[in-house]
Amino acid sequence: MTKEEVFTKLKEVLVKEFELEEAAVVPGAGLMADLDLDSIDAVDLIVKMKPYLTGKVEPELFKHVRTVQDVVEVLHPLVT
Repeated sequence: MTKEEVFTKLKEVLVKEFELEEAAVVPGAGLMADLDLDSIDAVDLIVKMKPYLTGKVEPELFKHVRTVQDVVEVLHPLVT
């Protein structure tokens, strides 16, 4: 899966599961600042993305994640 495909899947999950406006989910959008997600939402997001991942998600990988693109960068090496 390419980074673009990871972004597309992530965007689908954010729009469907978190009821976000599609136009708001852009690579530079801040998870907390722009999309109003909290830490519980972030955990839920990773759970929703697990079916697409082959690698183990280590919590420390997400300590510096702030934007949608950051999530793509962390998840890309773990996708099927």
